Amino acid sequence: MEYTTQDIQKRVDNYISQFKEGYFSPLSLQARLTEEVGEMAREVNHRYGEKPKKKTEKDKALEEELGDVIFVLTCFANSLDIDLSEAFEQSMSKIETRDKDRWTKKEEK
Repeated sequence: MEYTTQDIQKRVDNYISQFKEGYFSPLSLQARLTEEVGEMAREVNHRYGEKPKKKTEKDKALEEELGDVIFVLTCFANSLDIDLSEAFEQSMSKIETRDKDRWTKKEEK
């Protein structure tokens, strides 16, 4: 299934809206996002780094960890009424302008 950023934000909001507690505070969401990015980093380190998993640890899919990051990031955006598409556009416009000559471009065929 494919989702737009609007689809993702709406689905997360539909889920969170079921609960009286609603979205966590920005500080709690920042902590949760850091935690999830750490779990993703740990999985990347086990797969591609020098630190193998303990024999007692089960494998987690990197996709699962990345999905957790997307979920919490979306909660963060929703809680602050930030449109992820707009945030992405602003970021890409900045990067495409600032870094347009920073890297070696592939030759066109």
